[in-house]
Amino acid sequence: MQRQVSALGRRSFLQTAAAVTAASTLPRWFVEESRAADETPANAADRPRVGLIGCGGMGRADAKAASRFGDIVALCDVDEMRLADAKKDWPDAETLTDFRRLLEKPEIGVILCGTVDHWHALVSIAAMRAGKDVYCEKPLTLTIEEGQHVILAAKETSRILQTGSQQRSDDRFRLACELVRNGRIGKVKHVDVFLPTGQRGGPFSPSNVPSGFNWEMWQGPTPAVDYVRERTHVTFRYWWEYSGGTMTDWGAHHNDIVLWGLGEERSGPASIQGKPMVEMIPGGYTAASEYDVHYTYGSGITHRCQSTTANNWFGGVVDKEGPQHGVKFLGSDGWIFVSRGVIEASNPELLVESLPTSAERLYVSKDHMGNFFDCVKSRHPAICEPEIGHRSASVCHLGVIAIRLGRELKWDPAAERFVDDPEADRWISREMRQPWTWDAV
Repeated sequence: MQRQVSALGRRSFLQTAAAVTAASTLPRWFVEESRAADETPANAADRPRVGLIGCGGMGRADAKAASRFGDIVALCDVDEMRLADAKKDWPDAETLTDFRRLLEKPEIGVILCGTVDHWHALVSIAAMRAGKDVYCEKPLTLTIEEGQHVILAAKETSRILQTGSQQRSDDRFRLACELVRNGRIGKVKHVDVFLPTGQRGGPFSPSNVPSGFNWEMWQGPTPAVDYVRERTHVTFRYWWEYSGGTMTDWGAHHNDIVLWGLGEERSGPASIQGKPMVEMIPGGYTAASEYDVHYTYGSGITHRCQSTTANNWFGGVVDKEGPQHGVKFLGSDGWIFVSRGVIEASNPELLVESLPTSAERLYVSKDHMGNFFDCVKSRHPAICEPEIGHRSASVCHLGVIAIRLGRELKWDPAAERFVDDPEADRWISREMRQPWTWDAV
């Protein structure tokens, strides 16, 4: 469908105003269509037994969501204080401090992986090889190579894996992507993504490892260093060693939507150029807190991803000025902006006119955890199956590599290698500390 904005004026202004009374309101036609796709919780007889690995905030949130569909029977964390907190919510669950012992339990069919980022791939692969289906928090991986290993393990084991990029199960994001893919804003020229600014703090000093916290196990495959409190728990996100700052934390959400809207979810950009916008403090967080990354796709569409001080989710609002974080698709006939709870357009009529029956429609999921458990039963791929999670993480990893190298990079999305750039290729993977290698799981 390639309609001009003027062709959408068949409905009156009053109908438009009633259907789109606020940025958070979905158009009536889309709501009516979506009702037929509502998912229902699994029957009590179908409830699998579930183990949670990583009992931090996201892990417990995932477990609470999963509790609607399965029974949480085991909890695992290297921090005994977090285990004790999780035990309050699931007092009958068994507690363990080594995820390998949990995976040995044949009665557990589903694993929730809520660990820090650098453990996602290893835990997910080990779980699938142990015959478990996996819901893994985003970003799915710490490196591009890790994603390739996850995809291979899923194929070899025929297990279901869902990546926790839950915006794909949000009506507003699906609506935005369907409209963009069906030409509602004409030919797409550019996409802007705004992500929250990260933390910029330090220097930090080593201290004694807290009682009940297995620091050696927490570090896992990453380089061994002295314990620093700020490296762990919520603020692990701001260290290159364990994550990619908000570029991978929030980018795994919003850049994922870019790929979905452009139809690039099994491919990626052809070139990337990035730079940090502020120097980090020596001895402090290492991941760039402010950055600007430019992508170009084979189609010629450009995509800019930059940090904004507005609406910072970690560390509080630093500056109320600046654009709201989210995704803005710009085309020859207008624009569509989408974020959590918000969808807007350059002309509200772009949202109001329904899509024709011949339009391309996207995978419908009304509940991200529900979709996962439905797929556990049906054995159909989840909405964020391994390659989707891998590609969404990869576009963020490419941005991180460009930021760290500070120059333009050429990328071959089919081969998943940089073009004639051995220096950049070395960043596709990272050396893994013994004994935590691929063979170990």
